[in-house]
Amino acid sequence: MNAKKTLDGHKFEGIVLECGKTSGDAESIVFRNGRFHSSACDAYQYGDGPYTAVASDEGFTFSAETESPKYGKLRWSGVVRGRRLDGTLTMVADGKVVGEKWVVAGEAG
Repeated sequence: MNAKKTLDGHKFEGIVLECGKTSGDAESIVFRNGRFHSSACDAYQYGDGPYTAVASDEGFTFSAETESPKYGKLRWSGVVRGRRLDGTLTMVADGKVVGEKWVVAGEAG
């Protein structure tokens, strides 16, 4: 990770897990041009969305929101330390939290 104050240009490969499970869906998260994109959510028509990232001595904390015309919103939050991304996505439909999943990924080389 370089000293930039953004995650732009970084791509992370990993997995999306339901809480308490040990297997899940393949995931590719991309930060580009101020936008956040999750490949695991393409099948559900979630687009990309703007993200914010705050740099610290330990890495970055980030947040983003993506939306599907059919399924509602996903609120993303997480931490990037070195080459590792740990995140949470909260599923929101009709203004109510309806679920949560975890993302564990490493930066693609």
